Amino acid sequence: MVTEQRKAEEIQHESKFTALETTATISGSLAGDAAKTRRRRRVDAVQLVLRGLCMAASVASISFMVTAKESSSIEIYLIQFPLQSKWSFSDSFEYLVGVAAAVAAHSLLQLLIGTSRFLKMSSVIPSRNHAWLLFAGDQVFAYALMSAGSAASGVTNLNRTGVRHTPLPNFCKLVPKFCDHVAISIVFTFTSCLLMAASAVQDVIWLSQH
Repeated sequence: MVTEQRKAEEIQHESKFTALETTATISGSLAGDAAKTRRRRRVDAVQLVLRGLCMAASVASISFMVTAKESSSIEIYLIQFPLQSKWSFSDSFEYLVGVAAAVAAHSLLQLLIGTSRFLKMSSVIPSRNHAWLLFAGDQVFAYALMSAGSAASGVTNLNRTGVRHTPLPNFCKLVPKFCDHVAISIVFTFTSCLLMAASAVQDVIWLSQH
């Protein structure tokens, strides 16, 4: 009789222990899932912030460039000549505006898609194929921005230093507003390039975790 009672107590004890162990396992699993979700949401939020900043920098670059125009006059060999500076007179500046516009459109599209999925508690990047496409696109746009900024910088440096071995002066002394707008536009272009490169790094991080 005592033996049967002891066996019953042992079985009851084992049942309680098993129940507690199962509960702990489930709790640990839920806690792990919650931590993964929080980590994924942070990564998604960083991606959206980078997209938004990149779009803002590209729009600022375009805004300053398309408003870069000024009229003045220049004296060469005691003769006054009218001087008109406008961003559209330079192929390099037009190239910069075109690239910045493409980047702004790309960033806006990804921002809208990502924000919609983020609000629905879904991953901003739905699949690995989508992540690879984003990574390739971000890299291409980053290199294009670097190219456009470098080309525009060369023209701007020429305007600020003049042309050697010729009587042409430093044009930026004559049209300072024009040169300042161009310089600020180039700064925003390189800023957008860095943000696009950071987005590509975030794409790699996402691929490494999935």
